[in-house]
Amino acid sequence: MRLRFRQLQAFHAVVEAGTVTGAAEALGISQPGISNLLSQLERETGLTLFERLHSRLVPTPEAELLHREVDTMVRGLDRVTQTVVDLQNKQAGQLQIASQHSISFGFVPKIIAEFSKNKPDMNISFQSQYSSKIQEWVLSGLFEIGITEMPILYDTLHYFPFQVETQIALHRDNPLRHHDVVTPVRLRDEPFLVMGADHITQRRLRETFERADVSLKARVHSHLFKNLLAFVKEGMGVALIDPFGLEFDHDNRFVARRFEPPIMMDMAVITSGTRPLSQLGKEFLALLLAELQPYTAEKKPIVRAR
Repeated sequence: MRLRFRQLQAFHAVVEAGTVTGAAEALGISQPGISNLLSQLERETGLTLFERLHSRLVPTPEAELLHREVDTMVRGLDRVTQTVVDLQNKQAGQLQIASQHSISFGFVPKIIAEFSKNKPDMNISFQSQYSSKIQEWVLSGLFEIGITEMPILYDTLHYFPFQVETQIALHRDNPLRHHDVVTPVRLRDEPFLVMGADHITQRRLRETFERADVSLKARVHSHLFKNLLAFVKEGMGVALIDPFGLEFDHDNRFVARRFEPPIMMDMAVITSGTRPLSQLGKEFLALLLAELQPYTAEKKPIVRAR
C-alpha cells in the first residue's frame, strides 16, 4: 500500500466539507482532481469510503475511523503552513532582547510593545542584567540583541556604539532647581548619591570635580541608577542619572537639570558576530537604533563599529 498525503488531504477535505465542490474550493484544486484522488485512495485501501446521499457524500464507518487518524496529521500540516506564512510576514517567531538596567524600566518595554502590535503570535524573551552578563548572553546565543554599557569585552560581538548625556537629579525642594544648568561649584555643598567606583559615570564625575578643584561629597553608593533616583526622591542628595531613567520616571518629587561640563555615558547595541540575526531580530534592531538616535549626544544615526 502506497498512500500519498495528497490523497489523505483530499479525503479529509471531503469529510469536512461534505461535498466534492467544497473540498475543491478548500484545497484550491479542481473537482475532477478531488474525485480522482478519492478513487486512488479507495483502490489503494480496498475500502469504500463514501456513499452518496441526497447529493452529499456520507462517510462510511471505515471512513470515520480513518478520518480521526488523518485529522491530526492534516491539521498539523496546516499549522506548519501557517507558521511559515507568519514567519514570512514577520508575524511569528521569538524576539530575544537583553538590556542593562536603566534602559530596561521604560524605554525598552515601550519599544517592544510598539514592535509587537501586529505580531500576536510572537514570543518575547526580555531580561535586564549587568552589562558584562548581557555580553556573555549574546555571545553564547541566549539572546539575539543586547543593550549594554561600554567597553565591549569580546571581539566576536558586533556593536553599534552611542553616547548619552547624563543629568543631575535634584529633589523638587532643592534650591538649585531654579538653575537650568548646575556645575561642580554650584554642587560643592550637595551630598552625592553615586554609582560604584568602577562605573564610568562615577569615574568621570570624580575627575570633573577634581579639575574644578571641588570636593565630591559621596553620601550613598549603589549599583543602579534607579536606586540613586529613589534616594533623590527622599531628599538624601543629588545624583548623576542617565536620560532613560529620568524620562520614564514620572514621580514629581524630583527635577532634572543639565550638568556642565557634560558627562557622557558610553553605550552600545550588540549582536553576535558568529550567528545571523533572525528576520524579526533584524526588524527590531532597525527600530531600536532609530528610537535610540534622538537620545544620542550628537543626534546622528547609530552605525555599527565592528
